[in-house]
Amino acid sequence: MTSETASPAGPPPPAVDDGRSDGQPGGRPNDRPDAVVVRRVETLAEYHACVAIERETWGADFREYVPATILMVAQKLGGVVAGAFAPDGALLGFVFGMAGTLDGRPVHWSDMLAVRPGARGARVGERLKHFQRDLARAAGAVAMYWTFDPLVARNAHLNLARLGARVVEYVPNMYGDDTGSVLHAGLPTDRLIARWDLTRADGAAADGAAPDAAAPDGDGARARHGPVVTAVARDGTPGFAPAPPEAGFVRIAVPPDFLDLSPGLRGAWRAAVREAFLAYLARGYEVTGFRRAAGDALPYYELERAAPAASPPSFHLLSS
Repeated sequence: MTSETASPAGPPPPAVDDGRSDGQPGGRPNDRPDAVVVRRVETLAEYHACVAIERETWGADFREYVPATILMVAQKLGGVVAGAFAPDGALLGFVFGMAGTLDGRPVHWSDMLAVRPGARGARVGERLKHFQRDLARAAGAVAMYWTFDPLVARNAHLNLARLGARVVEYVPNMYGDDTGSVLHAGLPTDRLIARWDLTRADGAAADGAAPDAAAPDGDGARARHGPVVTAVARDGTPGFAPAPPEAGFVRIAVPPDFLDLSPGLRGAWRAAVREAFLAYLARGYEVTGFRRAAGDALPYYELERAAPAASPPSFHLLSS
């Protein structure tokens, strides 16, 4: 349950991913990208530092935090708990994932990624994700899975455009609407499940279209046009607006800064985007990309009608 997001109020949030992640690091003195060390968490004090970041990220009342003992045991049994460390040894962020099997094949579930607000700007979250991928692959995992909030545009950009993961499922209210976290603010915790293919040598973009190599931000220059199925009224309220049945390509727009919206608008966006995703995934469409906001245009997911294929594994049993 991770998610690279920010808290709804106050200073910029830490970087997070998966059903439970939050922000991105990089502002401490000497925290240049080449000065940050990414490695496995090793000592009890470092495990406790991970828990402290959980509390900072999801709030003191968060009821789903993972204690230091579970982090330690998970790592001993094939999981990953890795941290990004400043030159002075301070923990800037961490990633946590568990080893398991799915359909008889070894996989890795990335459960948490969080980065302290002061460490933003150096792509620490992305480095942690790549380090986790390398360890999971070395342990024999063929794929890595995690969740992210479909309404947090920067997470979608990181997961789909930069990392090249592929959306395999939309799960309504996956972690429940009463987690105690300030990040979730009592809203249903709808999540997209991302899959990263670890069988490819490069790792990146193995499950979907590779990010445009000429575009360092992963957006590329080949935006496509098609009906937007989350229409926004003059008062700013979004709603589901189905495209004509013959449309083979549609776009699901999301707000550029979801957590800056009022509670009422956040709820309306959640409902509209949920309806759109469930409708088009059920009709056989696949998420093929994500485009960031440009000018007055909202960021949006690109979905294309796919050829019939075997159903992917379902994670609804993980729902609260």
